[in-house]
Amino acid sequence: MILPLGLSVPHAGLLVPDELAGNCLLTEAQVKADGDVGAAAIYDLAEHVVSWQTTEIARAVLDMNRGEDDVRKDGIVKTHTCWDEPVWRESLTDMQVSDLLVRYHRPYHLGLAGFGAVTKLGVDCHTMAAHGPPVGPDPGQRRPLVCLGDGAGQSCPRAWIEALRDCFVAALGDDVTINKPFAGGFITRSHGREMPWVQIELSRIDDVSVADKRAGVLRALTEWCGLELWK
Repeated sequence: MILPLGLSVPHAGLLVPDELAGNCLLTEAQVKADGDVGAAAIYDLAEHVVSWQTTEIARAVLDMNRGEDDVRKDGIVKTHTCWDEPVWRESLTDMQVSDLLVRYHRPYHLGLAGFGAVTKLGVDCHTMAAHGPPVGPDPGQRRPLVCLGDGAGQSCPRAWIEALRDCFVAALGDDVTINKPFAGGFITRSHGREMPWVQIELSRIDDVSVADKRAGVLRALTEWCGLELWK
């Protein structure tokens, strides 16, 4: 069964472009820890959906889930990771930032904007630290196994995301929240104006294996699409 969905996996990449590598202070482990650990395997579902998109660029370098006007230290081109570690030996120049946007960020979002031509609904797919990192909405707090976001009610009908919650409860247990701690990032908010979008965040807690998380996501999405809510 091919699900009528478009999946975005924006934080699975680990690449620091060659021209920036010498200026990057982060180790490979730090680059990995700032991204969505496990997302590449959990959301490896291209064969099950109509559209699927990811990027090789590391979140620590360029965040596809931020708008171009987001200049916070954990913004589109970061000065610090979510663990509050400095990213660059020297600040990037305006030309370097512009090059990142032109080569990677804008093409990624053009691809997502094209989802609507072939899919019914977009799903932005993430993993999250089991406890909130220093830079985030919930420092030190335990996070649920699954957090679903609908842009605080703006990116899809409430009944749809409540149905998705029920599907995840059936697939992975009842530790599922809506919009807490994440309601959805730039992708959900911006592309939610084009067609319905939801965001999925799975905790990186080790109690549930990556394989079981992947199976749970596929089961939940399959059952959700079977409800035919958006037909």
